[in-house]
Parts: sequence; structure tokens; C-alpha cells
Amino acid sequence: MATAPCARIRCWRWRRNPLRRLSDVIEAWIILAGWVLALVGGLYAGLAAADAVERSADRQRTERREVSAVLVEDAKGQVPARAAGDPRVWATVRWTAPDGSTRTGEARVSATSPADDRVTVWIDKSGDLTTPPLTDGQARSHAAAGGLLVATGAGGIVLAAVSVARFHLDQRRMRQWAVEWERIDTRWGRKAG
Repeated sequence: MATAPCARIRCWRWRRNPLRRLSDVIEAWIILAGWVLALVGGLYAGLAAADAVERSADRQRTERREVSAVLVEDAKGQVPARAAGDPRVWATVRWTAPDGSTRTGEARVSATSPADDRVTVWIDKSGDLTTPPLTDGQARSHAAAGGLLVATGAGGIVLAAVSVARFHLDQRRMRQWAVEWERIDTRWGRKAG
């Protein structure tokens, strides 16, 4: 059974051919190794990045905890926490740290909260205010997005390196062809240049 013309054209570097040069064989191996490394290396890098994000989210869940805090001031008239549409504002709150000390800081609270109202805030292991840990769904989506970006980036870097190597091989072939043409022109009685 005859192979398709397109397949023969793409695989010409792998077949025996009197016009095939050593640089063609080297280029074929570089392309093959580059694609394999881009796929396998990109997959491995993406999985490693996703695992790192998952471990970071797990660490957040173990190191952060909710505590009850008291509003030091009325929340009415305070600076909005986010863009328009968010009903929360920044206000000063007071809470007790794990070491028993009383601390104060800025936290996002409802815009209608009066002074001395109880609110829930998140603290880290040293007792400082922090953001809530990622939920399971957020951790999964962050891990998937991070893994995909790292896999794409790693594969892209490898394929870019393959392109650079192919460019240098093409430049080398062009120089070799220039030398050969000059030699043939001289043999035919013409002067180059």
C-alpha cells in the first residue's frame, strides 16, 4: 500500500535519500525530542504546579482560623471595601490573638454594622488578620488554571528552543550551500561575486 504524498513529504528526513544531509537527520531528531519533551515535560510541570497550589491551599486551611471580633467604630460612612455594589466597608475591629493579646486592625464588615457589634474575621497562626482560606472549589480551579498555564509555558519554552535550533541549522545549511555554489560556479568558469 502506498503512503500518502503528504506523509512522505513530512517524513523525508527519516527515509534514505541521496539528498539528505547530516543536518537534516539532526533536525529530525531535534524536532522529535522537542515535541516529546514539550508534551511530557509540560505535563509533569503542570501537574507539579497544580500539586503546589493544592498544598498551599491545604496549608492555608490548617494555619488560618475564624475568630469573633468586636467593631470599634460604626461602619456607616467608612471607605467601601471594593468596587460599587459590594455592601461591605473597611472598619476597625478588635480581637484576641492565640497568645491572649488584644489586637486591632482593619477588616471588611457590613456597611450597616454599629459599633460594638460582633463580626467574624480570619487570622493566621501569629494572630494577624488575613483573608479566608480558599474553598475546595477555589483550590481546584486555581490548581487547574495554574497547572495549565505552567504546562503551556514549559511546553512553549521547549518548542521555542527547538525553533531556535532549527533556525541555526538553516543558517548553517545556507552557508554550506553558498560555499558549494561558489565552488560549482568556479568549476564552470564563472567568477563569483
